[in-house]
Amino acid sequence: MLDDEYFMRQALQEAHKAFDKGEVPVGAVMVSGQRIIARAHNLTEILNDVTAHAEMQAITAAANVMGGKYLTDCTLYVTVEPCPMCAGALRWAQISRVVYGAPDEKRGYSRISTHLLHPKTSVTSGIMADDCADLMKLFFARFR
Repeated sequence: MLDDEYFMRQALQEAHKAFDKGEVPVGAVMVSGQRIIARAHNLTEILNDVTAHAEMQAITAAANVMGGKYLTDCTLYVTVEPCPMCAGALRWAQISRVVYGAPDEKRGYSRISTHLLHPKTSVTSGIMADDCADLMKLFFARFR
């Protein structure tokens, strides 16, 4: 059985893809039944779209795979705490679980309200947090 660390490593691979493209290095994978059904990373610069966060890309791809807008049997693994926009989208998708690595001290959803996610969504944080945070720190030191 695959565990949270395994899937977070997959999300971190996506974050590295974003990093290599000059995007803020956030990566995500959507999992259903121990199977990755979507992989995504930030594309805001490439698409010139402020909504093209890794989570949003993963939600859209997973909904296409699942054949519907609700992701009630899915878990999102994302390297950084979702922002309020992404938390709202995850709420509408009724996702079962969100697992994130590093907290986002400035823009994370929990800074506004922990009620942005669906009431039935469970959250696990801190999985590989240091690895996720280190990639963000490297990005901002190098590119900004």
